[in-house]
Amino acid sequence: MDEPYKVLYSAELGRYGVAARDLKAGEVVLEDRPFAVGPKVDSSPLCLECCRPVDGGRGGPKCPECGWPMCEECAADKQTIVYHKKECSLFAKHKAKFQAVEDSTASCMQLDCITPLRMLLAKEEHPERWDAEISVMEYHNESRNGSATWQQDQQNVVGYLRFPCGLKDRFSEEVIQQVIGILDVNAFEVRTSKGYSARGLYPKLGVMAHSCVCNVVHSIHPSNDFRLIARVAIDVPEGEKLYTIYTHSLTGTSTRQGILTSSKFFTCHCTRCLDPTELGTHFSSLKCQKCDNGLIVSSDPLDDGAEWKCTDCEYKAKGTAVQKVVQLMQAEVDSLTSMAHGPGKLTAYEKIFKKYRSVLHPSHYINISIRHSLIELYGRVPGYEMQELPDILLERKIELCRDIQRVLDILEPGKTRSRAMILYELHGPIVMLAQSMYQQGVLDGAPLKERLEEAANMLDECASILEWEDSTSPEGILANVAKQSAEQLKDSIKILS
Repeated sequence: MDEPYKVLYSAELGRYGVAARDLKAGEVVLEDRPFAVGPKVDSSPLCLECCRPVDGGRGGPKCPECGWPMCEECAADKQTIVYHKKECSLFAKHKAKFQAVEDSTASCMQLDCITPLRMLLAKEEHPERWDAEISVMEYHNESRNGSATWQQDQQNVVGYLRFPCGLKDRFSEEVIQQVIGILDVNAFEVRTSKGYSARGLYPKLGVMAHSCVCNVVHSIHPSNDFRLIARVAIDVPEGEKLYTIYTHSLTGTSTRQGILTSSKFFTCHCTRCLDPTELGTHFSSLKCQKCDNGLIVSSDPLDDGAEWKCTDCEYKAKGTAVQKVVQLMQAEVDSLTSMAHGPGKLTAYEKIFKKYRSVLHPSHYINISIRHSLIELYGRVPGYEMQELPDILLERKIELCRDIQRVLDILEPGKTRSRAMILYELHGPIVMLAQSMYQQGVLDGAPLKERLEEAANMLDECASILEWEDSTSPEGILANVAKQSAEQLKDSIKILS
């Protein structure tokens, strides 16, 4: 079969991918292996093999060879060490010591050198891949040069690697800064085999252009050397651009643009970003407090300082004032994440959801994030476990899931991980409510069968998407659970027939 995509070039986008033929949703576009994997910038002390957070103090767990952070589990089995091996030898040879830190929850600047170092060592080991795939990647040298971040990297990474680590004669300052820039601009988040966050550089995926409504999704398999597999989430006709997303789709335009301009050095002009309503979802819109039906939207979504106007009356507000109000609300919601996982947390989220109901559009991203938290709590905390939920709370969870699903259909369309997870959350209360109504004599026969079949179809679709994930990941494990649950439900439906 012909290659699924081809690479083109434009002055605006640089290299970008387009569909070389008609592609069907779920079809594999590319597979890639990382050039390097390692800690993200500003990480707190962590194991340099699995990225598990560790105590960075003098008494914390260390690699027995070089003395840099390593969890006890990884340190106990040298045969499993893969990613830390080469830098370990370098640190030991040059006696480059890790400096203990007092606060193991704060960012540890010394670890910022790890992933760039792994990139440099990979450059020496695979020069042909560096020349063909990595050296051509954008790193925005002119935008970065001389900035506060550049100067910090010059001291903490460039200077440290060239002198204490003995790399002065192997790598120039320019090459090290190039590597730092390539990582900052192009790296994607990954999860290690033990579930901890890191970053990896995938040059093939890096070719894809960015859009805040993407048509390419990817899964990363840490159990298979972090191999990446990218698929189209929707049908893509021949010649259409292939888009991935460099930020999080379920954040508002201001937040996304802030991330893109500060770390990727460009402003996104996709249709979503240019639309004050975010494709009709009103993902960032507020309710007008001066009239009954108006919504307050930005007059220019790409300018944080632009005026916000009501769609139904003459009310106007300064963009900075709107941003400040939203930030205060977001901070209040964020404060709930540290609460113990229990009924009190559920009650707190419901209370704050009700508090902002008259201020935020129902589909505002803060409300969507609260809904996500609520559906994870309903059915899982004491007093609210699935078997205990009364019909009214089963209906509540169904409503929350469907509200999120409607937004995902627009902002993350197609076969996406987010859709699969919502489908799994949604099937449970649908089945439980149907069973409750059957026991009450309210529902039987064809209507009962129809609801159970709807839930079974949700499980089938969920499993078909999540089976693309690493089999050892929570999502991969859930794929098997969904398959088994679907089969059990289908057996129950056969009895009704």
